[in-house]
Amino acid sequence: MPFAKEPPYQHGAIAKTAVVLVNLGTPDAPTRGAVRRYLKEFLSDPRVVEIPKALWWFILNGIILPFRSGQSAQKYASIWSSEGSPLKLHTQAQAKLLRGALGERGHNDVTVAMAMRYGSPSLPEVLNKLKADGHARILILPAYPQYSGTTTASVSDAVFDHYKQVRNLPELRFVRAYHDHEGYIDALKKSVLAYWEIHGRGEKLVMSFHGVPKRTLMLGDPYHCECLKTARLLAEKLRLREDQYIVTFQSRFGKAEWLQPYTAPTVAQLAKDGVRKLDVVCPGFTSDCLETLEEIAMEVRHDFLAHGGKDFNYIPCLNSHPAWIAALAEIAEQHMIGWPTMLSSSQRDLRKKEADAAKAAASKLGAGC
Repeated sequence: MPFAKEPPYQHGAIAKTAVVLVNLGTPDAPTRGAVRRYLKEFLSDPRVVEIPKALWWFILNGIILPFRSGQSAQKYASIWSSEGSPLKLHTQAQAKLLRGALGERGHNDVTVAMAMRYGSPSLPEVLNKLKADGHARILILPAYPQYSGTTTASVSDAVFDHYKQVRNLPELRFVRAYHDHEGYIDALKKSVLAYWEIHGRGEKLVMSFHGVPKRTLMLGDPYHCECLKTARLLAEKLRLREDQYIVTFQSRFGKAEWLQPYTAPTVAQLAKDGVRKLDVVCPGFTSDCLETLEEIAMEVRHDFLAHGGKDFNYIPCLNSHPAWIAALAEIAEQHMIGWPTMLSSSQRDLRKKEADAAKAAASKLGAGC
């Protein structure tokens, strides 16, 4: 594989540090064509669908994309704002606020960029721009608190695949998971309590996480266990008894068995059992998106009300909650230990003088130095 063209090496250039906040992705528009392109990229990832490639190609291109693209486009249209995709807007806001939070903590020499695993801005696009701007230290921060091969590992795949074509590599670090990070759990607690203070508290709290095929658990993926730990820690912070909350898994796709219990039928059964006021929160989603705004706040709400429930409350994701931004900054800070991210004005001036001297020396020695 030939190396991609990249900026020429700059002698004496000051190496910069960047944090890349990576979310799953979103179509560029709530249209059939845009959704089809997005789904094709997403569902072609072998980390997402572990079916023999040849067989899956026929299923994906012959059945799923022709029939599901239009249906999904209608769902996206139901949550789309005048400014665009909610997930993209929330992730952009988080990246901007994270930059400010890191600056307030003294990390004044850090750039924060946002990228999507699927769709735009793509990881290769963002990483190329950071390289062109002189960033030689990069921290990859996935927007997935719980590790899964289908999400976190896929981000790593995309990063490594990109750098297979790059000659001059940056120093790389990855955040693996933060499902039990104190700041993240505290942010969830504050978010739920703030909602309860305004809307009152339901009879039971459903914590709905995105589902994955059950076989991934059997093959060693820790996602299920990390979701349960997040739920337990959050319940402890909220001082909930075991009978006051339940953990479920949503967004099942296909006929295979996925992690259970499933969210929609569980909520419907709660209504049948006499629960009249229900709260649902999605701790694994750090930004509101199709799976929360349409699947939970619309579809699952309908299931609850249709089976006798009276009051369904969806508690929004962390989005730009101050406690969540503070937690993100702490997580990033912990993973940048040892990198020169806290520079005084005098240190910056010194680095610039050293860089200028190096450039001058390099020009005398020639390009082969």
